[in-house]
Amino acid sequence: MGDDHRGGPGRSATVVSGSVGGPPIQESYRLRRDAELRLGEDGALTLRQTRFQLTLEQPGMGRRALLLRLAADWVNDVEVGRLISGLEGENRVLPAQLLLRRLLAHSWLERRVQVDDRPLLDLVPTGLGRGSLPETRLHTPGVRYRLSRFATLQHERGMLVAASPLSTLVVGCADAALGAVLAAAVPGVGPEAVARTLGVPPEVAGRVLDELATARVLVTDAEFEAECDEAPLAYWSPEELRLHHRSRAGRHALPVGGTYRMRERFAPQPLRRPYQGSRAVELPLPDLATIAKADPSFSQVVADRRSVRDHDDAAPLPLERLAEFLYRSQHTTAVGEAGGQEIGHRPYPGGGGVYELEIYPLVARCAGLDPGLYHYDPVGHRLEPVAAWGAAADRLLAYARASGALPRPPQTVLVVTARVQRLMWKYEGMSYAMILKDAGVLTQQMYLVATAMGLAPCALGAGDSQAFAELSGLDPLVEPSVADFLLGSRRATGPAAAEGRP
Repeated sequence: MGDDHRGGPGRSATVVSGSVGGPPIQESYRLRRDAELRLGEDGALTLRQTRFQLTLEQPGMGRRALLLRLAADWVNDVEVGRLISGLEGENRVLPAQLLLRRLLAHSWLERRVQVDDRPLLDLVPTGLGRGSLPETRLHTPGVRYRLSRFATLQHERGMLVAASPLSTLVVGCADAALGAVLAAAVPGVGPEAVARTLGVPPEVAGRVLDELATARVLVTDAEFEAECDEAPLAYWSPEELRLHHRSRAGRHALPVGGTYRMRERFAPQPLRRPYQGSRAVELPLPDLATIAKADPSFSQVVADRRSVRDHDDAAPLPLERLAEFLYRSQHTTAVGEAGGQEIGHRPYPGGGGVYELEIYPLVARCAGLDPGLYHYDPVGHRLEPVAAWGAAADRLLAYARASGALPRPPQTVLVVTARVQRLMWKYEGMSYAMILKDAGVLTQQMYLVATAMGLAPCALGAGDSQAFAELSGLDPLVEPSVADFLLGSRRATGPAAAEGRP
């Protein structure tokens, strides 16, 4: 580890006079709460956090005691001096302080800023390693600061927590009055307003502004305008930037990947979605060997793939063709277990073989099948009736038609849902991003199958999730709709405009 490289965590003066005769600003430190301290049989101490590890092979009595204190509670520099001098003498205080600064510089420690015994805010790093902390941003006198467009406020760690995906520091509101500061910062605040709201001297208020600006929770008026009106930030919505930031490793040390985080709390869901109905429509199995002889070449299918927005209502899609399409797109076979979870195989790749996606055909016109909403059982190759046609089906169909810019209502809307608990049982931090990727892969699979079969396919950018939830009765927190795909019979000679878009 190297020496500290910024002004924030490594401020050399832990106690700073807030004003002449006023309360001093103090800093305390503790081991970040997502890390653990382990003692080896050889006496070495190891700090561990998910994929990161730091080992001190011969820490000595004083530094060993310091690390144990940091793992248990907040410790300030004065207490560090007392602890080390009491165990090893004053000449060992400086090496202990250097260790403290290096731990800070590499984001192994959290910081707390307080005035006397009143904690104001906690600074929690999200990254790890040298260079993982943002550069200190000192406030400019006379400049107003506003709550960033990308800032989020949520309940965490027993307090209000403010964060921005543009920074690797999270701010915990150790004092509830700091929440009022953030609310006041929506139109804009300066040191004077912060001082009045917190009831602290101007120097303390300035320090609070420094920390909030460094964490990118507060930004200047000019920076706020750039967030809203200038590239590249203006392109990003806060939700999309947070999703991107959280689902990718590198700028943070949060767990990402197959951690099986729910294994000790819940049983995994089965590969095959349970069905409680009394009847199902058994579908004919397609003869894949015969189909392979008649299908165009893969290269031709890829070259011919188009979104077709006009269905042949004179000859609607027959049930046998819908069955073949569903089988070739989604047929599922069980493979075994991985990590205690049942996994399978489908014609397209899915994260970890979990295959959380389900297809619900909303059938408006299909020869041999009553109108209504069905669920495709990809293991048993059958359609399970979910709901008869109703007002919600009309809304869902109308939205799909408008979204796809179809001249007439589509014959079938394939609503793709995600059994999120099945995927989130294993994956952490990236689950929803993976769902969207899997939905994209399934969409391409359906396009290629429909093209090979000579059908009319068209993926939608969005669907009416509320109408689907009402019609299906599914809890959108348990099985939300995440993609929509139109399918119908194709006119023998359709207008060119119907195929003029991707």
